[in-house]
Amino acid sequence: MNKIVREHYPVDKLPEDLRELLDPSKPVTLVIEQDDEAARPDPRREFMRFFGAAKERNTSATEAVRRIRSLRDEWE
Repeated sequence: MNKIVREHYPVDKLPEDLRELLDPSKPVTLVIEQDDEAARPDPRREFMRFFGAAKERNTSATEAVRRIRSLRDEWE
């Protein structure tokens, strides 16, 4: 990961969307870090976490209610 640090950086050199958030009379410390592509989570892996969650999606409402009631009854 690349990292750039600039202390006492003038606010007026920043992009407008950042300038409007800061007091222009005071300098800032600017820290820029470039994202490392390898550190990002694999979106396919995130999706696969839910694999099987809807395996019974063709369940009727009656069957779903029966399952929910049986789960609820286990806790009583």
